[in-house]
Amino acid sequence: MTEGTTSAAPEEATDGGDSLSRLEQEGEIAADYLEGLLDIADLDGDIDMDVEADRAAVSIVSDNGRDLQKLVGRDGEVLEALQELTRLAVHRETGDRSRLMLDIAGYRAKKRQELSELGAEAAADAKSSGEPVRLRPMSPFERKVVHDAVKAAGLRSESEGEEPERFVVVLPA
Repeated sequence: MTEGTTSAAPEEATDGGDSLSRLEQEGEIAADYLEGLLDIADLDGDIDMDVEADRAAVSIVSDNGRDLQKLVGRDGEVLEALQELTRLAVHRETGDRSRLMLDIAGYRAKKRQELSELGAEAAADAKSSGEPVRLRPMSPFERKVVHDAVKAAGLRSESEGEEPERFVVVLPA
């Protein structure tokens, strides 16, 4: 974490018009929480903070990404749980619901790229066949990335089904 940036000033944190300061404060709270977690787990990692698309984004990176794979888990399950715990820690401190995104060892960034490609391929298939394309069940994060890729390809998509079997359907033009 960067020295000298422990939290936003109180007047900035309560000013509803200053969402950037609020998101930076969320990132700081999350970073402190995650640093404590890394210490408890005896894992090495650096915390990077940013604000992306109106939400705080926190990443844990390390030269030895293998250690951090424990925090990602199978298919990102541990990462999802840690993100929820981190959001709860932010909520406890601020009283506001957090939409913070957590990435560990570049897992989400890689997954986002793969899902963008999947969405673009599904859009191309729907365009060429004229038939809806149904994809496998996905997490909310995964569905959002696919919806964005389909929209960028000029088509429309929607989610169907019930959690945890909710999936994306790409609709032809």
